[in-house]
Amino acid sequence: MSEQEATGATDNAPVPETSQSESAAASQPSGAAGAVATAESPPDGGPVVLDDLGTQSFSDAVDATIVEFDDGDIVSGKVVKIDSDEVLLDIGYKSEGVIPSRELSIRNDIDPHEVVDLGEELEALVLQKEDKDGRLILSKKRAQYERAWGTIEAVKEKDGIVSGPVIEVVKGGLILDIGLRGFLPASLVDLRRVRDLHPFVGRNLDAKIIELDKNRNNVVLSRRAYLEETQREQRDEFLANLKPGEIRKGVVSSVVNFGAFVDLGGMDGLVHVSELSWKHVDHPSSVVQVGDEVEVQVLDVDLDRERISLSLKATQQDPWQEFANGHQVGELVYGKVTKLVPFGAFVQVGDGIEGLVHISEMAAHHVEAPEQVVTPGEELWVKIIDIDLDRRRISLSIKQAAEGGEVAAEYREHFGEDAFDEQGQYIGPTAEETAAAAEGDATADEAAAPEAPAEGETPAEAPDAPATGDDAPPAETG
Repeated sequence: MSEQEATGATDNAPVPETSQSESAAASQPSGAAGAVATAESPPDGGPVVLDDLGTQSFSDAVDATIVEFDDGDIVSGKVVKIDSDEVLLDIGYKSEGVIPSRELSIRNDIDPHEVVDLGEELEALVLQKEDKDGRLILSKKRAQYERAWGTIEAVKEKDGIVSGPVIEVVKGGLILDIGLRGFLPASLVDLRRVRDLHPFVGRNLDAKIIELDKNRNNVVLSRRAYLEETQREQRDEFLANLKPGEIRKGVVSSVVNFGAFVDLGGMDGLVHVSELSWKHVDHPSSVVQVGDEVEVQVLDVDLDRERISLSLKATQQDPWQEFANGHQVGELVYGKVTKLVPFGAFVQVGDGIEGLVHISEMAAHHVEAPEQVVTPGEELWVKIIDIDLDRRRISLSIKQAAEGGEVAAEYREHFGEDAFDEQGQYIGPTAEETAAAAEGDATADEAAAPEAPAEGETPAEAPDAPATGDDAPPAETG
């Protein structure tokens, strides 16, 4: 058998006939989008041909699949790639759009993987349709800005509330992510001033919009206004139940130059510097510190202005009343000269108490000027000749103290009851003190004790103490 016979083919073998339609279909180019679609032949062998372009050219059909947009438009697309410094977004354009990392979020220095996910659908604003490298540059955060402004303006019109996490502490306040950067001043973070803002980072806060300027891209928020609004009913009830004269416990929330604010468990009340202490106060911080638990008296409740006036000294013993209760006119007390004035000298005779020795009571002889008899800082015995508790004035006498008299009770402890007679007159040291002095073995306390005045003389030293007299202006008590 020949080779041709074995293969079943000869040069002159007849060619099978094909229809013109089949030849035309075979000659059409494959892969052209929508050019000619040829379905598989039906069972009877007849081909089906579909032309869906109509009068449209192939190039026009391709162009119709590309999205049309301009700079500043907002487009949508799918994240197809995430790099360390950019994200690629497929928006149906001839090339993917590029979102630089700085345009992904209003937050600074973020990782793109923390902001978007692969395959995520998102919106972006067209920054440049074609940069110098021919790339399409987009911005996710600016698209958010555009959407957020519309929402925030609507919230502002309705006097509504915005909410967002604190993303940054800046000079003077906080930055909230509310779709754009909202500034929350430190003074408006809470109902009272907050000194350390860092604990708020990461927290989700509600706030009211108090200022909005799209041209300056400026949004100012107030959480304090939100808190005041939501707590108004509670405050009204709290104020209605608070009565002047009540004693309440609280915690010092802040200290300012003019006083201290105390949190009463619902609202803050002010303790003015004049109500902090019976003594003179140079600055409130010398009396109280933030966090101190205190007991205060309610002085006044102003319902219209929602203000509470408190007093710390009202819950403490009045040193003037205490001095008046423990002393009588005619007693001898020990004190220190604090100030000289033309009409006499002020002498401290108790804690926060000063009395006046009038120039006529400084010596038995005529005195032209106080410095002829005493000097500031000098310690000496004086006699109480008058106590005016209402005017907070005490009159003292050096001249009468020199004549002797009854020593005030607190000084008797330094000598023992045996050193005084039944009328309180000093009659000399005890036997034990005399023996100790003779042996030179007196204790430190006995050596430091003031020498009690014998009749007609004034000892040189004794414990400190203060008061005020009739002829001088009242001493400052705070």
